[in-house]
Amino acid sequence: MKQRVRTYTISAVAEMYDIHPQTLRLYEREGLLAPSRSIGNTRLYEDGDLERLEVILSLTRELGVNLAGVEIILNMRSKMDQMQREFEQFFEYLKTHANEFSQQSGAFSSSEALIPISRYRVTRMRSEISSED
Repeated sequence: MKQRVRTYTISAVAEMYDIHPQTLRLYEREGLLAPSRSIGNTRLYEDGDLERLEVILSLTRELGVNLAGVEIILNMRSKMDQMQREFEQFFEYLKTHANEFSQQSGAFSSSEALIPISRYRVTRMRSEISSED
């Protein structure tokens, strides 16, 4: 059974957070919030929107960050979350293929290899992996 998503109207959210509805509209115009819309075009805020609003209000009220700064911080946070997900996927890949890597490493014991560091640089690396005979 599909779980029903809890939504809140702009007036309910404004009252919950003691802000004016125009403030919420401004955050939407600035691209900081993106509430969904009902069939009648009423703004509907979900729990994720409220969490994001809490971050915005914390940055502006408690830390004095302006809206341009809030946008930068939220974008950086989003990129960091994406990088974290990619790292976790890569780590899972390494865990699932660890046996393959250990078998292949025997071929490179006490040898040198070229390892790409960036798109434009290659670094020589000496491998000190001992092979178990």
